[in-house]
Amino acid sequence: MRPLLGLLLVFAGCTFALYLLSTRLPRGETLGSAEGAGDRSLWFPSDVAELRELSEVLREYRKEHQAYVFLLFCSAYLYKQGFAIPGSSFLNVLAGALFGPWLGLLLCCVLASVGATCCYLLSSVFGKQLVVSYFPDKVALLQRKVEENRNSLFFFLLFLRLFPMTPNWFLNLSAPILNIPIVQFFFSVLIGLIPYNFICVQTGSILSTLTSLDAIFSWETAFKLLAIALVALVPGTLIKKFSQKNLYLNETSNTHHVNSRKHT
Repeated sequence: MRPLLGLLLVFAGCTFALYLLSTRLPRGETLGSAEGAGDRSLWFPSDVAELRELSEVLREYRKEHQAYVFLLFCSAYLYKQGFAIPGSSFLNVLAGALFGPWLGLLLCCVLASVGATCCYLLSSVFGKQLVVSYFPDKVALLQRKVEENRNSLFFFLLFLRLFPMTPNWFLNLSAPILNIPIVQFFFSVLIGLIPYNFICVQTGSILSTLTSLDAIFSWETAFKLLAIALVALVPGTLIKKFSQKNLYLNETSNTHHVNSRKHT
């Protein structure tokens, strides 16, 4: 009961702080003049239309309060990642629209890693019993896979991020239960989510710069789309090739491994 109460208090405190940050905005002409923005606080987008609207509001508001928009974005991203709340893909796209493709990518990779590590720490302090109680089968399955791949744990964690056997949020919550070192956990998130973050951020960057349908067929846009495809394919191919030799991901390979050890 105490861990749950402690987690609820931390969640309530962070929620209240983010609420104040999104409602006590430094007033500026651009925010007040944006349609519908002057009479309400900022919000988490839940679809593409809301994402586009929020992007337009923040891009205008950033002209007068760049540092505040940066602080607000970082706080919102860490809040979602830290408490394993779905919807970070919208924030990745928003990062591309607000900060451009490369700064947006760097920002999302760092924030995703820090936020996932915060989730790791919260689970370690407050959530171990809750995770095991509500997801005993998933934890047991993941525990077996981690132990089978303990000698190549970092590559196994990269594999899980690139080809998720379980959702990222569950891996963040269960990592301390599985005795995954926090340093390996941090860098596996930082590196393993680069293709996913790259696709989302580049999408936001392209959408934010399109002024007409003719721009879709420009060389610049074509190059960005090609880069997206390459970045998404190359790391996945390398990890998949490595996994065939070193990672034990199914029962067939496990059986072969056990039998080979018996004959030696």
